[in-house]
Amino acid sequence: MADVKAVIFDIGNVLIEWQPERFYDSVIGPERRKVMFDEIDLHGINDVVDRGGNFRETIYAAAETCPDWRDEIRMWHDRWIEMAAPAIDHSVRLLRALRTTDVSVFALTNFGIQTFEVAEPVYPFLGDFDRRYISGHMGVIKPETQIYEMVEADCGFDPATLLFADDRADNIQAAADRGWQTHLFDGPQGWADRLVAEGLLGKEAAQ
Repeated sequence: MADVKAVIFDIGNVLIEWQPERFYDSVIGPERRKVMFDEIDLHGINDVVDRGGNFRETIYAAAETCPDWRDEIRMWHDRWIEMAAPAIDHSVRLLRALRTTDVSVFALTNFGIQTFEVAEPVYPFLGDFDRRYISGHMGVIKPETQIYEMVEADCGFDPATLLFADDRADNIQAAADRGWQTHLFDGPQGWADRLVAEGLLGKEAAQ
């Protein structure tokens, strides 16, 4: 296995919890939320934002097509930061520990242009990366092959020297197909253990 030259973090559910269903359960109750998500592809609408679509315009336009759920859909915009919460503190510590080493640290995330602008002041660690690959600015989302190609072309590293953590198996598989080293994130402790096993962090630094 090639030595790791860059560690790449996904953000949603790796550094920041992203659970819209949990938010709506707390606001309108699980039963109504299940009905709404069955009737409306909210995650698909969010993909439009993650590809670079204007956040407010995209969500509000979707709300107007579903008048029975207009107020609830608008919450995706108006109360978005409540869905993107809280930070996963152990993962943030790992990010900052890696920044003290010789390895490069990147972000590769499906994130809208305006949503990232909302998140940055709330989560200052989003500014801690050497490079940030944000889908809204790139016009393409994971797991499409092009986004990985764009990262490779920009950073200049051999794909075999990239170690990428993401919580979605399809995103991980697409990276592995490019020759990247990968870690399917299912919690910060497993990610910490992987970084220690790779020799990128000591056990104490990975706490």
